[in-house]
Amino acid sequence: MVTSSIMKDMQPNSEVIYRPNAIRALCRIIDPSMAQGVERFFKAAIVDKNPSISSAALVSAYHLFPHAKDVVKRWVNEAQEAVNAKSSGSFFGSSSSSGSYLGWGGSSSSSNSGYQPISSTSYITQYHSLGLLYLIRQQDRMAVTKMIQQLGGGKSGAGTTLKNPMALCMLIRYAAKVMEEDPNVQKQMLDLLEGWLRHKSDMVNLEAARVICEMKNVTPQQLTRSIAVLQLFLSSPKSTLKFAATRTLAALAVTHPSSVAACNIDLENLISDPNRSVATYAITTLLKTGNEASVDRLMKQISGFMSEISDEFKVIIVDAIRSLCLKFPAKHESMLAFLSGVLRDEGGYDFKRAVVEAIFDMIKFIADCKEQALSHLCEFIEDCEFTKLSVRILHLLGVEGPKAPHPTKYIRFIYNRVVLENATVRAAAVAALAKFGLNNIDAKLGKSVNVLLNRCLDDVDDEVRDRAALYLKVYEEPPLIQPYIKEESVYSLSALESKLVSYLSDPDSLEQPLDVSTIPKISKEQAAKESARPSTLETLGVPSTSKAATPPPPSAAETQSNYAQQLAEVPELASYGPVLNSSAKPSPLTESETEYQVSVVKHIFREHIVFQFNVSNTIPDTVLEQVSVIMQPQADSGLTEDFIIPAPTLTAATSPGIVYVSFTRENPEVYVQASFQCVLKFISKELDPSTGEPEEEGYEDEYQLEETELAAADYIVPSYVTFASEWDRMRGGVSVTETFSLPAMESLKAACDSVIEILNMQPLGGTEDPQSPTVHTLQLSGIAAGGGGKVLVRCRMTYSKAQGVTLEVGVRAEQQAVADLVISAIGG
Repeated sequence: MVTSSIMKDMQPNSEVIYRPNAIRALCRIIDPSMAQGVERFFKAAIVDKNPSISSAALVSAYHLFPHAKDVVKRWVNEAQEAVNAKSSGSFFGSSSSSGSYLGWGGSSSSSNSGYQPISSTSYITQYHSLGLLYLIRQQDRMAVTKMIQQLGGGKSGAGTTLKNPMALCMLIRYAAKVMEEDPNVQKQMLDLLEGWLRHKSDMVNLEAARVICEMKNVTPQQLTRSIAVLQLFLSSPKSTLKFAATRTLAALAVTHPSSVAACNIDLENLISDPNRSVATYAITTLLKTGNEASVDRLMKQISGFMSEISDEFKVIIVDAIRSLCLKFPAKHESMLAFLSGVLRDEGGYDFKRAVVEAIFDMIKFIADCKEQALSHLCEFIEDCEFTKLSVRILHLLGVEGPKAPHPTKYIRFIYNRVVLENATVRAAAVAALAKFGLNNIDAKLGKSVNVLLNRCLDDVDDEVRDRAALYLKVYEEPPLIQPYIKEESVYSLSALESKLVSYLSDPDSLEQPLDVSTIPKISKEQAAKESARPSTLETLGVPSTSKAATPPPPSAAETQSNYAQQLAEVPELASYGPVLNSSAKPSPLTESETEYQVSVVKHIFREHIVFQFNVSNTIPDTVLEQVSVIMQPQADSGLTEDFIIPAPTLTAATSPGIVYVSFTRENPEVYVQASFQCVLKFISKELDPSTGEPEEEGYEDEYQLEETELAAADYIVPSYVTFASEWDRMRGGVSVTETFSLPAMESLKAACDSVIEILNMQPLGGTEDPQSPTVHTLQLSGIAAGGGGKVLVRCRMTYSKAQGVTLEVGVRAEQQAVADLVISAIGG
């Protein structure tokens, strides 16, 4: 009843004021199944001569699309007519019925209601119809590209039928999306974008310039015109244009500072702009593009208006200064003075954290300012209201303070926190104090810290008391200093979690204590990188319309954890126990362009080895059934095939499918190295195009794959250690040394990369990057899966053009079999 009442208001002989509202209301309440019934109403309304009716129908169709895709797709011709706006009857009044469509929206409306349509100057219908056209065609990249070229108006942009600036801006964004997805059309899209830079609308110029600036791998030559357009906007009387231009230039200055430097004079004029947001972006851009000589002048100008801007913009400026001080370390004094000054100003947590992060980076990368920066941070924690920041600063003091020339001067600031602060800060202060006392700086300081820690045993908070008791115990037993105070590595958290999950889910393993020696370790630097916030230096000033940052790839330990979970769900493998190791990444067994794509992942169990084949079928009209991989190991491999778990069906839509092949290790103590010939076998069936169902009869087929190998890298898990101390500790264990000649290697770097790849071990101390072209020592560490224990490798290498690389490999391991595995891997 409601629907029929609303549809009466949609009739052409209704008052014009009711029709758009009736269309919008009907879209809200209609059931998707009824969309077909109102199709002719909507088609007529889309091409109605009145812009308000046409826009209402287009926007309603846009909202209706997710629920009735097939029906709305049939309105594409009407939407195309609305976007072209060729007939004046579409937008301007017409007294004859020639502007009508199937008898709808003609002159009857005018004559019955006494309404004469007024001319539309905004052409907003084009914006709405373009949005609907893109929604209908978005899955078809070719159709979208064709639409952009048709509506773009050629190289100059003058031939476009689009008169609405918002529609043109939308078209520019579609062009940007197409360029990102298909780099092959970048040249023709760039020609269109450069044409739009000369459009009479500022909005269109700005959008085109912004898209060119944000293009992937854009060259300075391609940027020239868009920067010239933005430079003109910098001297515009409109604050919105100045803001948009400075924000775009601030983002571009991160990657192309030399190109943006052409605008420096105009940007300097904006530093005193009454709009503080414009001034902030101007100064952050100058900080990125300026030279060393202009730093002091810019710092003075910044100090002048820091008190006038919001915390959000203060953070932007502080981050720009942080990048500048790393760029020009010689100017650290003036920048550190500025940062310590703003640290004392009023401000929220985000602002104070940005300043503290900037000072942390200066301490880390500029050795000359370390002592002065630590003093500023000590003064800050005397009056810091943010617990998180106090804890971080105390931790840094504990790490850097004992290495300073005069470590005793920091003790007073740290102990003040024990006396005056809340329990969280007190606990952090106790940990920092202990590092001063236990780092063997001098005996007198050690005794003084011991006295202070004893006082902490009476604290009201149990965490503070426990930490004090722990460190006093370390005082009594000096060997504990290495693991508790000086240890440079931590367990990989994702690997530890995976180990704990498998330990708790296996009832038999609970009878034995958890063996932590098999859990790989990573350096504290690696751990910090994994948990680090995204660097604001790269994201600074980038508009929020930019694409969301892609998440970082999963770490090796997270990949292992995912595989373990996946294998636990396969019933045939349930009795195999926990996975000892899985390949770090799948190895391709086919070219990426072939119709069938296969990659392999190897899973090592205590008594079995399981090969996981990821198979993709790229042929859309074919289904593969009973997909399996036949593996033929080399003679005397020491492996016996158990079974194959085939993939039942595989289409282009369901790819990739997984095929498992299981082998039993005849002797679990032996690290088998073998190669396997692989053949993909399947039954191929054509898909019926009308029903989408496979035909009843198919034919058996096979596809030759590349060989796969079981090698040393499949048994070794990379793990971080402090190499010098661990190498000495393992002196009494298994030790093997061999010399190899690698004449084909063209550099020490190539040799390092090759050895790391072959052994899958953790390079230590930056030794993966040789500093000398002729002599180098590579240090590696790992854990052999299945209780093989630690293994360390020291590769001494020399390079000459005549002989290539000569390699002396020293291996220290806890088991002879592991040392032999490493030597045979390099020798093979």
